[in-house]
Amino acid sequence: QVQLVESGGGLVQPGGSLRLSCAASGFAFGSYGMRWYRQPPGLDREWVATITDTGDIWNLTPSVVGRFRISRDNAKNRLYLEMNNLKPEDTAVYSCNTQEYWGKGTLVIVSS
Repeated sequence: QVQLVESGGGLVQPGGSLRLSCAASGFAFGSYGMRWYRQPPGLDREWVATITDTGDIWNLTPSVVGRFRISRDNAKNRLYLEMNNLKPEDTAVYSCNTQEYWGKGTLVIVSS
């Protein structure tokens, strides 16, 4: 059974940092690309970042370039999203995804 469990969200002040984690199980993690999405309050879900199976190629949505970094540890079956210089508009539920599977998400609130 495929499971994706996000953690690391919370309340942070503008300009702060958080590191999200996605623990994966039930499939060959190192064989699949992974993605982060986010859904701001009252808005549609949007793509944030993608990383290939080996972790050597990644892409970020333009609004987070220079501030966010996606990475993975295939030995630990973990996906990460490092978020720096957070802005109020980054407030959202962040979810990890692979194939047709989704985690339940972790809430990030950026507010003073």
